[in-house]
Amino acid sequence: MSAHESIEHAEHAEHASGINRKIALLIAVLALFLAISETLGKSAQTEAISKNVEASNLWAFFQAKSIRHTLVQTAADQAKLSLGSSDETSRVAVQKQIDSWEKTAARYRSDPETHEGTEQLAEKARHAEHERDLANARYHHFEMASAAFQIGIVLASATIITSMLSLAWVSGLLTLAGLGMTTLGLWWPHLLHLH
Repeated sequence: MSAHESIEHAEHAEHASGINRKIALLIAVLALFLAISETLGKSAQTEAISKNVEASNLWAFFQAKSIRHTLVQTAADQAKLSLGSSDETSRVAVQKQIDSWEKTAARYRSDPETHEGTEQLAEKARHAEHERDLANARYHHFEMASAAFQIGIVLASATIITSMLSLAWVSGLLTLAGLGMTTLGLWWPHLLHLH
């Protein structure tokens, strides 16, 4: 090997080494973004599950209150039918019981003090469902971002082995796509419907 060939070989190896360092840096950045998107995805998934349980519990409580409301209102209505056939003392006692049942039925329907009337429970349950849907939308975006980062890591690794710089460019584009999906998941999760 001539001196000129040796110099060319050394320059080529130095150039390849510089490119490999840049690719290694790209892989490290992709791994960082992957870790962030995976963490955000797990957090969103946990929140979605939690809000789903909360909504289910609230709807179950709503159903129980609705049943109680119906039973108490039916008892009051049934007692009203017996008012005409009672003597005066019985009528006063029955009317007192009817008033108590109707007050209880009204409280089951709406209870602004405890916020546990069916109207308030339905509102809370719908809010929990909205929060669940938001967390699910975020989760899907973060999962797509994670996939883009993972594929980018594989392609960047393949660039080192094959010396095909086009793979590094595709990896860079996937990095941008992953960052875009992460951004959408954080701030505009309902912009794209992924589920």
